[in-house]
Amino acid sequence: MESASQDISLNSPNKGLLSDAMMDVPVDNAAAARTAAPEGLSAAEEEELRAEIAKVEEEIGTLRQVLAAKERHCGELKRKLGLTPLDGLKQNLSKSWHDVQVSNAYKKTQETLSQAGQKTSAALSNVGSVISRKLGDMRNSATFKSFEDRVGTIKSRVVGSRENSTDGLQSPSAGDKAPQDNAPF
Repeated sequence: MESASQDISLNSPNKGLLSDAMMDVPVDNAAAARTAAPEGLSAAEEEELRAEIAKVEEEIGTLRQVLAAKERHCGELKRKLGLTPLDGLKQNLSKSWHDVQVSNAYKKTQETLSQAGQKTSAALSNVGSVISRKLGDMRNSATFKSFEDRVGTIKSRVVGSRENSTDGLQSPSAGDKAPQDNAPF
């Protein structure tokens, strides 16, 4: 950028990049960020706060660089130990599950569900006993005994009529042996 009147081409491959000449131009961040001073602050207090902001932002940048270096170092150590990201995930999940199990909410929920299971089991046992007792009472009732007697009578008539029938369904006698089937299964 040799002259101030030089045209800027928006199609230039260097669009958005500053030339070397512009890189040497100092930028006054305090002046660029300076706005009207809030009420109640003197110019000296405002300058002191801006200096503190700059210092904190510089510390944040340094901490980010240190953190990135530590993360790279940690990754190298894990790689040397043969630890994969999947191992880390497994470890994190195991720790998280352990943390859940030792939490008060989990313990209370587990205790409540255990009590509910015991009560449900007892209730089902009682229902089974009641049903069994009712079926026993029903079996001992006069109506059921009458029904049972009738079924028994019908059964004896059907079985008795088969034994007395002569339609060729008789069992083979001792002299008549049925041919044996020697064919394999």
